[in-house]
Amino acid sequence: MGRSKIHYSISSTILTNSTPYPLTTYNIHPTLNIVGINLTRSANEWTLTELEAYNITVTFQDAQTFFNATPLTAPSIHPEILTAQSAVDTVDKVAYRFLTQLELAMILTDSEAKDSPVVYFAMILFDYLGYLDRPRAARTRKELGLLTCGENKYVMPDVSILDRSLDDDIRLIVQEDKRFPGSLPPHPQLIAKAIAAFQYTNSRRRQAGLEPIGNKVVLGIVMVGTLPTFFKIPVTQELEFGVMTGTFPDTPTVVTGHVPVVPRPHQMFSEGMKPLDNRQAILECYEAFKGFVF
Repeated sequence: MGRSKIHYSISSTILTNSTPYPLTTYNIHPTLNIVGINLTRSANEWTLTELEAYNITVTFQDAQTFFNATPLTAPSIHPEILTAQSAVDTVDKVAYRFLTQLELAMILTDSEAKDSPVVYFAMILFDYLGYLDRPRAARTRKELGLLTCGENKYVMPDVSILDRSLDDDIRLIVQEDKRFPGSLPPHPQLIAKAIAAFQYTNSRRRQAGLEPIGNKVVLGIVMVGTLPTFFKIPVTQELEFGVMTGTFPDTPTVVTGHVPVVPRPHQMFSEGMKPLDNRQAILECYEAFKGFVF
């Protein structure tokens, strides 16, 4: 399938310090679509339809293939976190704080609530596992611009890990999935936010007088309570252009993902990281994933 023919014209290109990226104004036909599908939805509304329209596929891999490591190494975290069943069983305050937030993150909350225990738990987990060691830092609900089909949209990953030594380059994004497990998949919205992170990086580079990067792998995690799914999302200038203009990229984008293997997979959503055996397996995945952040 070749690049879809969509009527648009570039009228001007503006670059100022106040714009999130070089702002290109597109005059796009109001019924903009690819194969009859409207693609002007916000990133939070992306579904598998958008992935198909932009030639994006998702492939899930086993741990050895995804992390390029076997066996997975033990997590570098306080040992009591791996042995205490609950927060009340802890002695050390570090383990108590971690398990208290883990237990709060397991409680179902209002999907419209601004204060999320899952996001707070993710921040603590990243801190304790070393994801935020120098020169990295974390932001919650950082607003990013996403130019899609000629329209400026805005997205807010629940957590973003930035590299302070590379002008706040976004290394990893987290999305909490508040929908009922088994409903529409959440990873299309994560992929849209990864594309926004790519646009953000190149915007910062252009403003600094640097050449934009041609491609980048954005790391992503979708969290259902305390249960993560890990993703590596390659973004290229060709994909970025397709999203910006609403055209079909000729080169396919293959996103890879991994779901942690736990002893009771049919109960993974309800159990999360609460059982010790699940906790060990999931934290080993986090430890392996950390290697891609550095």
